[in-house]
This record gives sequence, C-alpha cells and structure tokens, in this order.
Amino acid sequence: MFGSRPDRRTHGARAVVTGAGSGIGRAFAVELARRGGSVICADIDVDRAKETVAIVDELGMGSAHAVFCDVSRTEDIDALADLAEDHFAAPTSLMINNAGVGIGGRPVGEIGLADWQWALGINLWGMVYGSERFVPQLRRSGRAGLINVASTAAFSAAPAMAAYNVGKAGVLALSETIAAESGGTDLAVTVLCPTFVKTNVAVDGRIAGGASQLAQTAMRWTGVSAERVARTTLDAHDHGRLYVVPQPDARLIWAAKRHLPRTYTAGLGLLNRALPALDRLSGATPGPQPTRTGV
Repeated sequence: MFGSRPDRRTHGARAVVTGAGSGIGRAFAVELARRGGSVICADIDVDRAKETVAIVDELGMGSAHAVFCDVSRTEDIDALADLAEDHFAAPTSLMINNAGVGIGGRPVGEIGLADWQWALGINLWGMVYGSERFVPQLRRSGRAGLINVASTAAFSAAPAMAAYNVGKAGVLALSETIAAESGGTDLAVTVLCPTFVKTNVAVDGRIAGGASQLAQTAMRWTGVSAERVARTTLDAHDHGRLYVVPQPDARLIWAAKRHLPRTYTAGLGLLNRALPALDRLSGATPGPQPTRTGV
C-alpha cells in the first residue's frame, strides 16, 4: 500500500481525472486516493462518478468529488478547470485526460462522418481541450504532472479502426509536443499506450460486427486489469517517463512496426481480409449508439 510521498507528483496530488466513472479512469482515481490525493472524478455519467467516490470513501484514504463533464464540450472543460481550482483552493497539480470511447469495425469510406466527428470529438478534441485549459494551471502549481491516455492504436494502424487510430495518434503527438515544450520545467508529461485492458469500452463503444466480438474476447482473455495499468502508469510518471507501453504485446507491436514495417503491414493486410469472415461467423450487427465512457 502506498503512503504519502510529497516528493512525488502522484502522492498527495490535487488531481482531476476525466472518465473517472469506470475502467482506467476509476482505477486512477482510487489509486490516487490511496496515495493520499484529493481527486475530482469527472464523467459524463455522474452516477458512475459518484460510485467511484463511494469506493474512495470506503478506503478511508484521500478524498474524491464527483462532477459532470462532457469532454467534447469546451464549456464543460472550462467549468471543470474553474471548479477544480476553487475546490482545491490551489491550482491542479495532476491532470489525467482519460475519457474516451471505442469505435471500429468499418473501413475508411464506410465509417460515416457522424461517427468520425463523434469519436474525434471525445478521443482527440477532449484531450486537446483538457490540455489547453489545464496546462497553464499545472504550470502555476509548481511541481505538477499531465497524463494523457492514448492506446497502442496510436501507432498500430490496425484495419477497420481508422477513427480510433487517428484520435489516439493525435493524443500521442499532443503529449510528445507538450513534453518538449515543458522540458527543463517542473511539469512532467506521460502518455499511456496500452493494448487490451479489462474495461467496458468494447461494450459501450461503436464497434461493429465481428470486430466487437473480437475485442470483447481479447479483453476477457488477454486484457490486464485497469488497476494494474493505473499503478504502473502512476509509478512511471513519478520516475519521469514519457511513454508507458505496459504490456508485452504492445511493446512487440511498437518494435515490429519500427523495425519490420513491410512485414508488419503485410500482416495487417491479412487481418483486414479476415474481418469479413469474423462478421459472417458472428452474425453480428452494429449495436445501439452508447453514451461516452472512460477507457
């Protein structure tokens, strides 16, 4: 169990976590409370955020406060930033941009602009809004940190996942740029790029046909726990690491694409040709359009 470590950013932090009502966001909030932090749990589903607060209350460590926030709306991010500084009576010292949604199962040309706009509005613009609004506050707080949750999709270029890939690639580039701009300052930046984590993103997202079945199966059998990912990421952030690629398969994808690009792309082509067969075997049809969730 972690105690208060005032020499580390994730201990005793004044933290804001978006998408804190479930999955990795909830795991971040609970772990930060264990480390003696005060956490604002922001989520579009405020009832889920309140459930996270109840878990923190049961711990008897740290504190948490639930807030409604739709990260795709600039006015909501503005209100969140103002509320945080008022609540803490000081600038936020740790911002975790986590809220996101899953989308996939269709190739470019069949995705539809509405789904592109929906996915990028949350997965990319939500991160841009959160960073643009909170980075000045973090810099004013002194020793501070920013953690952006991306995905292995940021560099994997998996077929039938273009809207998701593009959003997460943007998050990776955004994080690298803020890190470069913050070099030599007291603001540390970390970007998390996991593969499958046991969350509800495959169920709550807009993932069509066999791709949804595949994602849910992969999460069930190969996914690691959100709690483990949160602890690993916070510890890495304390050690000043920019990239967190927490699973062996994620690191293998990173290495394969970098060192064997032609072989890697050929393998993705085989996967792309297999996706229609998965759809036929599953007999699946696109599900209902869900609410946003943390990933």
